[in-house]
Amino acid sequence: MSAPQPTGSLETALAHATRLLETRPTLAEAQAREILSVAKGHPGGLRLLGLALRAQGRFAEAIDPLKMVAEAQPQFARAQLELAMAFSDAGQCQQAITAFRQTVRIEPQHPAAWRALGDELMLAGDNKAADVAYARHIKASTTNPRLLEAAAALCENKLAIAERLLREFLKQNPTDVAAIRMLAETGARLGRLDDAEALLARCLELAPGFVEARHNYAIILHRQNKLGEAMGEVDTLLARDARNPRYRGLKAVVLARTGDYEGAIAAYRSLLRELPNQPKAWMSYGHALKTVGRTDEAVAAYRKSIALLPSLGEAYWSLANLKTFRFAAEEVKCMRAQLGRADLEEEDRIHLHFALGKALEDAQDYEYSFSQYEAGNALRRAHLRYDPHEISQLVGRSKRLFTRSFFAERRGAGNPAPDPIFIVGLTRAGSTLLEQILASHSQVEGTMELPDIIALARRFGRKSTKGVGVPYPDSLCELVHEEFWTLGEEYLSRTRVQRKTARPFFVDKMPNNWGNVGFIHLILPNAKIIDARRHPLACCFSNFKQLFARGQGFSYSLGDCGQYYRDYVDLMAHYDAVLPGRIHRVIYEQMVENPEREIRRLLGYCGLEFEDQCLRFYENERAVRTASSEQVRQPISTAGLEQWRHFEPWLGELKAALGPVVESYPVAPPT
Repeated sequence: MSAPQPTGSLETALAHATRLLETRPTLAEAQAREILSVAKGHPGGLRLLGLALRAQGRFAEAIDPLKMVAEAQPQFARAQLELAMAFSDAGQCQQAITAFRQTVRIEPQHPAAWRALGDELMLAGDNKAADVAYARHIKASTTNPRLLEAAAALCENKLAIAERLLREFLKQNPTDVAAIRMLAETGARLGRLDDAEALLARCLELAPGFVEARHNYAIILHRQNKLGEAMGEVDTLLARDARNPRYRGLKAVVLARTGDYEGAIAAYRSLLRELPNQPKAWMSYGHALKTVGRTDEAVAAYRKSIALLPSLGEAYWSLANLKTFRFAAEEVKCMRAQLGRADLEEEDRIHLHFALGKALEDAQDYEYSFSQYEAGNALRRAHLRYDPHEISQLVGRSKRLFTRSFFAERRGAGNPAPDPIFIVGLTRAGSTLLEQILASHSQVEGTMELPDIIALARRFGRKSTKGVGVPYPDSLCELVHEEFWTLGEEYLSRTRVQRKTARPFFVDKMPNNWGNVGFIHLILPNAKIIDARRHPLACCFSNFKQLFARGQGFSYSLGDCGQYYRDYVDLMAHYDAVLPGRIHRVIYEQMVENPEREIRRLLGYCGLEFEDQCLRFYENERAVRTASSEQVRQPISTAGLEQWRHFEPWLGELKAALGPVVESYPVAPPT
């Protein structure tokens, strides 16, 4: 069919072609070209051509005509926005950010531009600026003067003021979905994820089409480890906007969290094929590749993210965190250059200190290496609210509550399912090795460090009993037998999403569950509990030089590390006394010295027949989701046993904090 010829005025032709954009963009393109052949450089014709090309998915081609319009009309916000969208569609992130910023300079209350700018900044890895843009989006979307005041407080991160204003407003306007969403955002920033989840669910109940609220809801569900529900919300979002990079990126993250790494890899690959200039997406792609053992591809992905954003410290640390990777001299030079920048973001600086520490350790420059680890730890510790005395107090309360008589009175109360095998202890104590050994058995499935026991225990953090706030674990006293069974069943239900095979047993290797051993015993009395223990100086220093994605607040100070290790040993010794034989302990050095003997003991405790493949655990090609993923794909080695001794001159604070635990290892000192 031939293109319609322009008739009458240019305005008539433009109006006719504009009507074709949505349903017949190829004809709109032909009409635009016809107009431009008559009126060369006509802004309306150029704009129409750019929009028609965008509508056909020809994003790179759309940029030139829209750029000409934007340059001709530099103070016209709509022209800047359409150019920004074309850059975004074409994956030209930095150019899109510039154009979106020009749009909001011209029109500061443009909600769509602020939201799109936030999306681009997030993709570019500038999370702080993205948060500002999203807050401005909320403010620009609001017209009510009272909500504008709350939105302004939210933009300035004055969360207490924003929360007070929003709660007052919602008392009089309980169904205002904009206010509900803003209060949910405030709750999320304050760490009240349960509140944020409930508010967003209510928001969507009132306004199912509120896309921004649904996206927030999916993120909160993901952060709450409600992965099946999060995936459902993401799929709903993608049904509306299948190309949206935020939704596609979130789907990839959730797929990885549920153990579908091949699905996650495919999702990242598809996203990066269309939008190849996204440094954080390349880094996440690298994480997924690393987990399934595709190390060379992971290294290439991490290096690609660095090429796109040389200041991205997390990408350097991701390379270092492979443990088996060695930096080239040029990469070490680049890290030092980035650390010399005055404008480097602190989070990038922290990651670079740890990465450079690893590079220098590999180069056997131990003093300079320690100084880098020390600098990175000091920066991270300064921003944590970690209080080591809270752990000591938890241990004290647990020892007082969990007596032989307490457990005897509740015998048979929990869920009798024998499925879970818990591995507890400190991080960097060999738990990934034990999981890999067990997951090589035909009856056992490996999963990951599951947060579900911690989430269940957190409910009892300060449960109100008879009007009085009672701390955990004392708050468990009020539970009746049936409630312990229900909690055990809920744990099994929550973790089912992680199980991909029909094997009867599965491993939960969340190390921090050493503080919840009594709770685990009460709700799952037939579950196996394994304590992974490593020499205190080796284990604590290994934690000190490990930068964790989240949690493990004890690890950023040598003194905190030592006290945490002492508390852990103290509580586990208590359980040995009140639940004799309940916990199986594996001493890392003994496993390295005689793997077959220790593996036979381990399998015997779990009630499993010995299988030869457990000795050849390094041949197992399963996904491994921890920092030790590359190490457990190799046979057991003695190489790391004495690595800490290179740093012994600087470990005085750690030795002092550990006290008698060092001399008495591997048994606990008398209390």
